[in-house]
Amino acid sequence: MKWLLRIVFLFIAVLGLVIGALLLMPGDKLASILAEQVKAETGRDLNLSGDVRLSFWPVLGMETGPVAFGNAPWAGSDPMLSAQSLAVGVDAAALMGGDLRIKRIIAENPTLRLELSDGRGNWEFTSATPNEGTTSAAATPAQGQQGAVTLDRLQLTNARLVYVENGATRYDFDNVDLAASWPDPSAPMTLEAQMTVPGGAVDVDLTIPDLPAYASGVATPLTVTLTAPGGDVRFDGRVNLAGEMDGNFHVRTQNTERMLAAFGQAGVGVPLGLGTAADISGYVTYTQDGRISVRDMVAQLDENRVTGEADILISDPPQITARLDAGDLDLSKYNTAPAGRSGETSTGPVKDTGWSTDPIDASALALANGKIRLKASSIAVPGLTLGPSDLTLNLDRSRAVLQMNPASLFSGQLTGQVVANNRSGLSVGGDLKAEGIDIEQALTALAGVDRLSGTGTGSFKFLGVGQTEDQIMRSLSGDGRMDVGAGVISGFDLDRLMGRSSETGGTTVFNSLSASFTLDQGVLRNDDLLMSLKNFRADGEGRVGIGARDIDYLFTPTALRANAGQGLSVPVRIVGPWSNPSIQPDLSKVLEAAAEGKVKELEDDAKQKVLEKVGDELGVTVTDTESIEDAVKNKLQEEAAKGLLKLLGAD
Repeated sequence: MKWLLRIVFLFIAVLGLVIGALLLMPGDKLASILAEQVKAETGRDLNLSGDVRLSFWPVLGMETGPVAFGNAPWAGSDPMLSAQSLAVGVDAAALMGGDLRIKRIIAENPTLRLELSDGRGNWEFTSATPNEGTTSAAATPAQGQQGAVTLDRLQLTNARLVYVENGATRYDFDNVDLAASWPDPSAPMTLEAQMTVPGGAVDVDLTIPDLPAYASGVATPLTVTLTAPGGDVRFDGRVNLAGEMDGNFHVRTQNTERMLAAFGQAGVGVPLGLGTAADISGYVTYTQDGRISVRDMVAQLDENRVTGEADILISDPPQITARLDAGDLDLSKYNTAPAGRSGETSTGPVKDTGWSTDPIDASALALANGKIRLKASSIAVPGLTLGPSDLTLNLDRSRAVLQMNPASLFSGQLTGQVVANNRSGLSVGGDLKAEGIDIEQALTALAGVDRLSGTGTGSFKFLGVGQTEDQIMRSLSGDGRMDVGAGVISGFDLDRLMGRSSETGGTTVFNSLSASFTLDQGVLRNDDLLMSLKNFRADGEGRVGIGARDIDYLFTPTALRANAGQGLSVPVRIVGPWSNPSIQPDLSKVLEAAAEGKVKELEDDAKQKVLEKVGDELGVTVTDTESIEDAVKNKLQEEAAKGLLKLLGAD
């Protein structure tokens, strides 16, 4: 029995000497030993600065000053993990039983860099031990040959999280507080994170129910909830070790602009109708090459509901291909701020003083590149409402091309394209063809003119440059043509104007109208207008100031049956602002026409007297100037014949 007591006493003494030696060992020597062990187990360098303090029971732990843990050989030169201080502790009793129960991992001001390249992650470790070669630590030993591994507490304070994929930095977040727990091998792993962003903080709650399966590379369930200023995001699906995932997602925003600002997109305006408040759900798939596929999408954007599918390539900017369907899409308040937005007040009705001089925010053209096709029952935009339409929007580096395939507008159909380019200042242009357009609707919406009605066809090319609506309208250039069937001009009665009716006011009904025009510096010019009526025809020429919103146009109707069938013209001048033009006969033109008629009458009388005098002298009837020449020739021939006969002695 005494020898047993001596052995126990000797063991305790040796253990005490070992512990004492460790406690008395200089910090730099202890750090060197730990670094060698980490190098042997992971193949990575561990650099420890300052004193290293150990604890043995009940927690076997270590506390150190500044620490840096090396990156994978193929990754960047920056360490995978660095921190101002690090504390690690494991359950000593569980460790003696073969289980690794990590009680704590606490890091102050750490930087964690996660890198993925060609399917390899820098979180996958290799051993430097010769017998192990380069076997991945992710490879799971045979069942029963390893003890349980758990994590009671992981805490990172004021951390920086960097994620690099194939050499490109995808995410870089500062001021992150992170806490994780995995208390039992069969329990879910939970993670909570918070980071400071403009306008507040983003909170992330993540749950992986089967961490061992995830760590072995199997796609496992994942639930993530992200709460940010202005909205929240939820994902419920599956994920694998490479970061690929698929499942259901749900995005809700109460203030989309605030949420975009929280993720580094400050200053991006979201117009009413396109999701100042949004509720979007669907099924999403993400692959490690940065591709997102969305199916069964339902998006409630303010009062608009859109369904469809989309494919997105994460890049700068994102590449989007989408096919969308909508019912009645209301974008009529595109440039209107939502009620109650901070710093903005509502005003009463504003008197129309011309085109708007407010700057146009075209920054949304730079949000993405790609191709989006939209089918809708109707689309209301400021000042216009399209009927059933099939539209394709192509986006390329702040340039948008809207293709109409066709679009229903003004009770007719438009084909062609409209372009908005904001690469170096804003410009808008188009090349359109129209069929069956209601002219009154078109002129009222586009120019505020409601005096002409009818159904027409036409073509229109235009280009405008400027940062305001007013600048664009004053810079318009282009050309076009229109042909209108039967229609009505309101505001004056052509029959009364030509003296064929005693009624006042009224309208003028025409059978057809055609005209071509050119645009330059916001001024439309036309010199070939032709209008056909029952008893009249009308010609027109003049200018329409698109930018200045005024008109100076000469409209010349001709009564075809008047003046003994010779016609009678009474020109009408339309001049003044669009809102209240003056329409009245141009008396100067009437007087000129009358004077020309009198001169012609005098010329005809003189000519007739000359013809009669010549006829009397020649003894023949002369009706025109050519008859005078013939009569003179005939008279000379007759007299010459008589003289020749006398010379020959004939009677």
